[in-house]
Amino acid sequence: MPFCRAACLSVLVSAALATPAHAATVGRDQDIVDLKLGQRVMVDDGTCPAGQVKEVRGSKMSDKGVVRTSSCVARYGPKSK
Repeated sequence: MPFCRAACLSVLVSAALATPAHAATVGRDQDIVDLKLGQRVMVDDGTCPAGQVKEVRGSKMSDKGVVRTSSCVARYGPKSK
């Protein structure tokens, strides 16, 4: 019976890790209030070329908190309002 529990737990953990994380979409950089390390937030503010959206990432830790980096990435799905 302990083997079954371990196997079931292993399957649940791997299924949870395999599901894709969906990045949140906001309208302005200022709307991102608590960016975590490794988190990605899509910013639809019109600064990127057509078909792309700005992706803001929590890239590394510094003395003042999480350092943000941004780049334009391909837009997936419909444009948010």
